[in-house]
Amino acid sequence: MKKLFKSSLFSQSILLPAAASILAFYLVFSFDAHGKDANSIEDNLEEVRTEQEINNKLLISNKDVIYSNKAKQALMSKLSDIDYINAKFSQVVVNEEGEILQEGYGTLAISKPNLVNWHTTEPEETLIISDGTSLWFYDPFIDQVSLYSFNRSIVNTPVLLLTSEDPSLWNNYQVSKGQNNSYVIHSLDSNSQVQSLELSFDNQQLSKLSLVDSTGQVSHISLIDIDFITEPKASLFEFVVLEGITVDDQR
Repeated sequence: MKKLFKSSLFSQSILLPAAASILAFYLVFSFDAHGKDANSIEDNLEEVRTEQEINNKLLISNKDVIYSNKAKQALMSKLSDIDYINAKFSQVVVNEEGEILQEGYGTLAISKPNLVNWHTTEPEETLIISDGTSLWFYDPFIDQVSLYSFNRSIVNTPVLLLTSEDPSLWNNYQVSKGQNNSYVIHSLDSNSQVQSLELSFDNQQLSKLSLVDSTGQVSHISLIDIDFITEPKASLFEFVVLEGITVDDQR
């Protein structure tokens, strides 16, 4: 159970670089050229029906793309109003059946662009710091810190999207409108450890995050005592390697 809680948000496997996801659609048509002249009226009608079905599917697909782009722009607009986040958080991890696997607590600080301090205090301490270029994952239990490239980590860690307004960082994700003033960020990489992240807003302010991983486990993270006004201290986004800490540089 030791690694279960931390892996639900920023596990090392989530942070490892993954191949870029490519979404492609192919429409393949084939017919018998020798039999075309002998087509019956019913065959011709069937061709018309098939063509109409294809057109309908294309229209539906285009509508979905437009809708998704609108949802992404709306979410990015909401997040653009957030420059700082200072908050405590509670986290509940449940399985596919809704059974509680673990609960935890911690603190969160964000300062744009690209600065993060995510400190889990219970049930076991872990610390994730982004200094803008590197992501530091510190496990005090084994006295080891692992380093990852920020830009490469964001491909598999959608929570980092909260820290930046760079549109290119959203290219690996699609967005749909959820219920009750929420937005769901979907990974376009089918191999991603994080399948989706739902951001919920209360009175236009971010209040909750729900993250679904590849195993079907869901992490519900509620933000408490949120301060969107005060700029966090710069020292929160600096990791000092003390004597005795092993450094694993994965950049």
